[in-house]
Amino acid sequence: MKTVKLSNGIEVPILGFGTFQITDPKEAEKSVIEAIKAGYRHIDTAQSYMNEEAVGQGITNSGVARDDLFVTTKVWVDKVSYDVFMAR
Repeated sequence: MKTVKLSNGIEVPILGFGTFQITDPKEAEKSVIEAIKAGYRHIDTAQSYMNEEAVGQGITNSGVARDDLFVTTKVWVDKVSYDVFMAR
């Protein structure tokens, strides 16, 4: 898989597997496992997709080390602050 190097030196796979509109938890988990089996190493999700837990289960159950994957997510705008993050 080709990657692009960010200014901080981290390399991101140029092709990612998106999980938008995969609302069924079992289907989301299975889809992520199958995507990783197919060679995807960049997985994308978001709080608004309401599937982050299932995506995480798929990553865990994929058999691929977490360090070998690049995971992106988006947070709700009302959760974007240092104070909200640190209150967790």
